[in-house]
This record gives sequence, structure tokens and C-alpha cells, in this order.
Amino acid sequence: MQSDTTQRQDVTPVLVLHDSDNVAIARRMITQGSALGGSIVAKSAIPAGHKVSVASIKTGEPILRYGQIIGFATKDIEPGFHVHLQNMALGEFEKDYAFGVAARQTDYTDTPATFMGIRRSDGRAATRNYVGILSSVNCSSHVANVVADVFKRNPFTGADPLAEFPNVDGVVALTHKTGCGMTGGEPLNVLRRTLGGYARHVNFSHVIVLGLGCEVNQIGGLLEDQRLAGRVRSMDIQAMGGAKNTVTAAVEFVRNVLKESNQVTREPIPASELIVGLQCGGSDGLSGVTANPALGAASDILVRHRGTVILSETPETYGAEHLLTRRAVSREVGEKLIALMEWWDAYFKREGAVMNDNRSPGNMAGGISTIVEKSLGAMAKGGTTNLVDVVKYGETVKGPGLVFMDTPGYDPVSATGQVAGGANLICFTTGRGSVFGCKPAPSIKLASNTATYQRMKDDMDVNCGEILSGGETVEECGKRIFDLILRVASGERTKSEEFDFGADEFAPWVLGATV
Repeated sequence: MQSDTTQRQDVTPVLVLHDSDNVAIARRMITQGSALGGSIVAKSAIPAGHKVSVASIKTGEPILRYGQIIGFATKDIEPGFHVHLQNMALGEFEKDYAFGVAARQTDYTDTPATFMGIRRSDGRAATRNYVGILSSVNCSSHVANVVADVFKRNPFTGADPLAEFPNVDGVVALTHKTGCGMTGGEPLNVLRRTLGGYARHVNFSHVIVLGLGCEVNQIGGLLEDQRLAGRVRSMDIQAMGGAKNTVTAAVEFVRNVLKESNQVTREPIPASELIVGLQCGGSDGLSGVTANPALGAASDILVRHRGTVILSETPETYGAEHLLTRRAVSREVGEKLIALMEWWDAYFKREGAVMNDNRSPGNMAGGISTIVEKSLGAMAKGGTTNLVDVVKYGETVKGPGLVFMDTPGYDPVSATGQVAGGANLICFTTGRGSVFGCKPAPSIKLASNTATYQRMKDDMDVNCGEILSGGETVEECGKRIFDLILRVASGERTKSEEFDFGADEFAPWVLGATV
């Protein structure tokens, strides 16, 4: 898909992404009567990022984009017509999983790249240096936030409680809305696995866990289950004698560790120690043409440097999973992905929903018609290298290579799982314009089109829209993204960091009944 996109750098108003496609993608707004190439004329206005037919498509025939089926015509469509919700729909079709047939030996580079990272005492490599405050339960969230606020920089007055500690990126409270009125078993296991992943995260120098004392997610059980004894400080509000006493003790703890946290220096570290979470949100019809393939090209470069990338959002892989199973390093890995799809299919049915509902109004306004179309564009973030593993939500990720993590499509929940699994940096593509951060991991934002980049330039780090105009190839943009990944991993602040995003976006996946 990427090479076809790259090769068609012309001045026509539409892009055909694969030789077998019967629809093209509008580079920009197309007015009725505009010539689209050959003898085809636009029969109506075509918004940027939307599809236009370039061949006659009969009712019931498949509609092809990326050389893949994205849906079926619900009425006859002549060349030049807008193709979207009014004349196409999702349908059933056979998928050949062909486990491992496209797996290839990775071409590792002989000249590994480096970034200026922080080497922890246990040997792991950090990209940021935070002190973390985690809540075991919603009941301790306010107290956690009060503690973090004591150390928060004030952009209006210039007051900076951390001015004496320039190597500390901040004190951040990560709170959530569960932990007590929940069932045990898998829901509790997922929450504890997520909190445990954050408590161990390499971008935290020190962590304190605050609880109430009577919650289902008892701190003692969390520490034992996640083997955190001796790694974190913990306090229960009830045992401490109330909220005010807990705040006083927690603030004292943070003040005592700041000097030690500040005693870090950055040093050259191989790019092989980067674990990058791949996210997309607010996608449009151009995301799968520009930003996602460009991030995929950057992912391929990182993997060639023996780094690790995490592709997630299982519902947004639906309909495209057969392309990943073909790249699986073993049948076992491929079948783990299919098992996830089956779980999600049963989950949707149990909830009275359908997989095709996983499109936001913004997605559809941007030209995405079916979940399969969304999935095919989204999976481009993972590049072209082998699928080396499939892991559970928040499970520790081991590379190098492309790893798939089971997560919902909802961005904050998905990224939270990736960071819990060890991601020390996030790359987030958007077409409509998402604002997002994910402390303690920095988040790079990539815009799929120039209009969004210019409209939201205070939130976007990379403009991938130059690919549309022919000013840059997918591969060139991917190299630019990779270079930025190294700079951000070395300490360069992203737009989301400048605006202090990243605490409120912490959102562990909530499973099971609320009781």
C-alpha cells in the first residue's frame, strides 16, 4: 500500500491507491463537473478525503480501496459519483489468514541510531523523568491530585516549585474512576496489571500509590499481585487518619525524593531500547493515505534499528486482520490475533452492538464509510515488518519488532494499555484533529492533512499533508518522523507536553459489572 501511494505523486485531484481499486480518494475538495482523469468527470461535489468511483460498480459488487474490499455497493454506481454511506455498506466476505506466508527476515541496519536517554539503575532506558502518584481507587483520586498540584508549574504567574530540579519533568497524578465498585477476576486483574505497569514504568523515578483503605483493589493485594513490594511507597487514607494527613505525608515523600530524582544525566542509548505505541484518533479519509503510512514507514525504520512498536485498537483491526496474520512469525502468533477478533465479536453481540458501529461521526464526516476501511487505514501505522507477538491489555511488551496489544479503539484506554506495557513514547496520527497526551510517555501528534495542521498548529508536531501535494514521499515523511522520535526521546518537548496534556488521559480499561 505504501509504495503504491508513493508512486502516484501527480497533480490530479484524486489518488488511486492500488491498481485494482474502483474508487479514488479526493486530495482536496472537488467541485461538480471537475475532470478527475481520463474521461471521468465528478458528478457531484466530493469532499477532501472522500471516495469517488473510477469504474462502474453494480449493486452488490465489492468496493475496493488499498486493493482490499472495504464494503459493497448498495446501488449501481457510475464513474464520477461520490461513494459513501448513501451507496455502500459493510458486508461479509471470506478472508484468507494464510499464517506467516508474508513473514520475511528483518533487514537490520549495520549503523544503529541512538538517542540521548536516561539510563536507570536497573539498566532500562527512559525518555522522561517523572515522579508518579497513582490511585488504587477513585476514592483517593482527589487526594492524589492535591499532592500533585503542590508541585505544579503555574504558566500564568511563572511560579515553579520544581525550579531547583531541572532534570525532573514533573510530578503527575494518574487517577481513575474504578477500583471499588467492581467485580473480581478479570476486571480486577486488568486494573492491577495496568497500575503495576505504570508503577514499574521506566519514565518514573519514584512512585507512590494512594488508596482509601476499604476498596476492592486493596493496595496490599495490588503490591503482592504485581510484585511491587519495595518498589513503591503506599498510603491508605483511612490508616493515615484522613485526607489532610495523607496529603501532608505524601507531599513530604515527594519532597524527599526530588533531589534523588534530579540526579540523572542523559547519555547516548541505542534506538533498540525504544518502545513506541502507535495510535490514531479523529481519523479521516486521508489518514490511511498520508499520516498512517508515513508512521508505518517510521515504524519499519525503528524495527530495522531493533526497536519495538505496538499496534493496538483491536476493533479497528477488524476486517484487516488477515493482512497481519500473513506477517506473523508463527501460526501460534497469528492464531492469538484471530482469537482476539472472536472475543470482540462475541463481546459486541453480547452488548447488542455491531463491529461496524466503531466509527465516530468525525470519522464518517471525514470520508470513512465502514469499519473495514477504517481498519485498513489504521493498520498502516504498523508498517510492513513481521508480527512478532500478540499480548493482552497492559501486558509487558517484549521486542524487537511489531507487537499487537489487545485494546479497545478508544484512544485514552488504548494508549494507557500501551504505556502500561512499557511504551516510552507514543505517536498519534489524526485527520480531524485530536488533542492528546499520555504521561509519563511523550506523545507526538501527526496531522494527515495540511489544513488540519495549520488550523491546529499549536497541537500538531508533524504535517503529513505534503504527501498529498507531491512535496514529500511517504518514505521521506517516515524518515522525518523517525528523526523526530529520536529527538523527542532525547528530551525535545512535544506540543502536547507544552500544553501539559497527559494526566487526565489516563484511562484503564474497565471490564465487568459495576456493583
